[in-house]
Amino acid sequence: MIKIHYFNSSNKTVQHDFNMKDLQLPIHNEDLLWVDLYAYSYNELNNIADVFGFHPLAVEDCLHEGSRPKMDNYGDYKFFVFHAPIYNEKSNNEITTVELNIFMGPNYVVTVHKRKLQWLGHMENVCVNRSEYMEKGTDFLLHTIIDGITDEYFPVLERIRTRIDELEEEIYEYQPKVVTEEFLALKRAIILIRQAIMPQRRIFSTINGQWKFEIQEENIPFYKDLNDHLERIVDSTETYRDLVNSTLDTYFSINSGKSIEKLNLLTVISTIMLPLSVITSFFGMNVPLPYQDSPIATIAISAFLVLFTWGMWVYFKKMIA
Repeated sequence: MIKIHYFNSSNKTVQHDFNMKDLQLPIHNEDLLWVDLYAYSYNELNNIADVFGFHPLAVEDCLHEGSRPKMDNYGDYKFFVFHAPIYNEKSNNEITTVELNIFMGPNYVVTVHKRKLQWLGHMENVCVNRSEYMEKGTDFLLHTIIDGITDEYFPVLERIRTRIDELEEEIYEYQPKVVTEEFLALKRAIILIRQAIMPQRRIFSTINGQWKFEIQEENIPFYKDLNDHLERIVDSTETYRDLVNSTLDTYFSINSGKSIEKLNLLTVISTIMLPLSVITSFFGMNVPLPYQDSPIATIAISAFLVLFTWGMWVYFKKMIA
């Protein structure tokens, strides 16, 4: 599906009701064109690529998901790959990412993605009535898109933090297999976010005060704010990773302590039972023994065994304490 938004700088309006066949390229320098392509077919993507003259390698990256976030410079335009978060509590993998490919030229932006993205849908609804996202140039439109999908990471991180807090209480109650699986799922989610955010942060970082692509002076503060958001996400993932690791270490220590307690109890029981077994085995031999037929001897031996067991139990209890 293709959606086209055309900002006309002369009357400050955004047009929508036309298709690619009606599009005249190149457009006016001060105008701005945003083409959003999603749930697309191979032919639709190739048609867009032919119209704008996109490089085959960039088109191939759009067709085959799995590229790391990056920026490629093709001279007349820049090609970006970003990862947007998708949170689905009912899925086995609650947190996943969807690839968002962006072509940014002098006066056009083309977004390519296989799944609908909530933030892009919101932007399209705004553009129907207002031109605030498209009247400040392609770099501002790019910032608005990336800033929106970046902000979607914060609720995901908040969910991870809440789950860590819950697990800190559950480690005393649930079975080891359940808790371990939860911890591993959290670690996978944190690693997934780091793999998506770390390269994106490098795209928007400066080298000797210079940005990696041209940004208008009035839009630089927006990119600094975006970079700050990316830094916060990276810091949060590092903090949560340390929290998960420390909580997991605590959990293993608790389990180890419980195992040691069980082994100590079994050792005490074995130690108590060993002399009792020796005594009863001695008096149970099939040879004549003194007082073997005396009821008093049976009572005395039984009382001795009880007192001996009680004495050893008190002794070991004091030792363990």
